[in-house]
Amino acid sequence: MKNSFAYLLIAIFLFGCETESKLTFKNIELKNKTCNTCPEITIVIPKALDETRIAETINTAINEEIIYTLKFEDSIDTNTIDEAMRSFTESFQDFQREFNDEVIGWEAQVEGKVYYESPTILSILLNIYTYTGGAHGNGTSTFLNFDKQRNIEVENYELFSDLEGFIAFVETKFRAEKEIPKKGPINATGFMFSDNVFHLPENLGFTKEGIQLIYNPYEVASYADGLIELVIPYNEVNSFLKKNYRLKEE
Repeated sequence: MKNSFAYLLIAIFLFGCETESKLTFKNIELKNKTCNTCPEITIVIPKALDETRIAETINTAINEEIIYTLKFEDSIDTNTIDEAMRSFTESFQDFQREFNDEVIGWEAQVEGKVYYESPTILSILLNIYTYTGGAHGNGTSTFLNFDKQRNIEVENYELFSDLEGFIAFVETKFRAEKEIPKKGPINATGFMFSDNVFHLPENLGFTKEGIQLIYNPYEVASYADGLIELVIPYNEVNSFLKKNYRLKEE
């Protein structure tokens, strides 16, 4: 009985520590006003509520990504999401006036969520869709990764102690999964890697199962191919990661 009680206390303690390490988020929703000359803009993103440096870092990074998505005029200073929404709206209205109201309605949708969180790392995923004319819109997925202990956003290359080794390892996995011959050009089956040289995607993030890699449309394939995804389990990727980013599959 004593041993059982001790194990229970340890479990409660560990659960409490894990819970305390979790940040507090709430979803906020922003929409553009509705009118005949207004594009449709819908934004749903997580906002970190904790009064900490890492919470401020997360909120700033998310806001900057959305501002970058919506800002249409580089010459105009845009520092908030509201200003970016206004920039997107005014650019659409300018196009309408120039082309005598023949412009099909523009659209922007952003949906963000906390994709993974551990005591050391946090991954936010932003699914973004924009339409500003043409045959189709543009949908992308963007990972934002944060080091909770250092209170910073982490660039992809900063996650790895052996980046070159990881690239070579992923190329082997990619060729096997996509049925590309082990030897020969990486574009042998129709991919469009620049200079016929394999490279990592611009976006990768942490999940319960491992590191997820996402190639967005046009990054290495046509729009019709959509997102190209690959998940590398932690037991295969940990040897390439820096020690504080090594995790176990849940």
